[in-house]
Amino acid sequence: MAAPAPASSHDSTTDPSWCALLRGIGPGNPNMRNEKLRAVFTDLGFDDVASVISSGNIIFSADSGEVPHDGGALGSPERADAEAHIQAALQEALGIDGGTVLRSRAELESLVQAAPFGEREHSRATYLLATFLKDPAAVQDTVDLPTPPSSTTELLGHHGPSAAVLSVTDTTAAKTPDVMVWLERAFGKQITTRTWRTVTRILAKMP
Repeated sequence: MAAPAPASSHDSTTDPSWCALLRGIGPGNPNMRNEKLRAVFTDLGFDDVASVISSGNIIFSADSGEVPHDGGALGSPERADAEAHIQAALQEALGIDGGTVLRSRAELESLVQAAPFGEREHSRATYLLATFLKDPAAVQDTVDLPTPPSSTTELLGHHGPSAAVLSVTDTTAAKTPDVMVWLERAFGKQITTRTWRTVTRILAKMP
């Protein structure tokens, strides 16, 4: 894994720009469509609410005093409270209870700047995934990473500042749902996974 880039100018404890990574979102469910997801965040008092593709990625600015906007540091009670606050609203308004994982712009920027996949490009043979841990303590170091179930998946490492595990899978020889099941078994159900392409698109759209 490439060495991290110099520290970002953004401070994750004060940066008002966030992305809510929602678990279990399928656009086939009318209550999980982007316009309804955005409406929940708008009703909570967040600003600059926008969505990125249809896999449950809602970006927003949280500088309103009407909501618990200080997401705090990774693993902090403040972060857990902010995630729970959003999840409760999603459950009440839309019946969505899959889980919410928050990452600040600074945290995602740090991950992208680290260039963990090097020169690899996302394709069926090199399916680049970032798995975000709700609990950063689930993995403390790369040595804690489990062994993948087969040679079709490679764990590249763990990025501490964003609490993300990076993996590459050859989906010409393995099924993506099987990889997701293994990731949950390895790191628990309090995770959410995005393709690297989606991660970079999220960051590019964040204010």
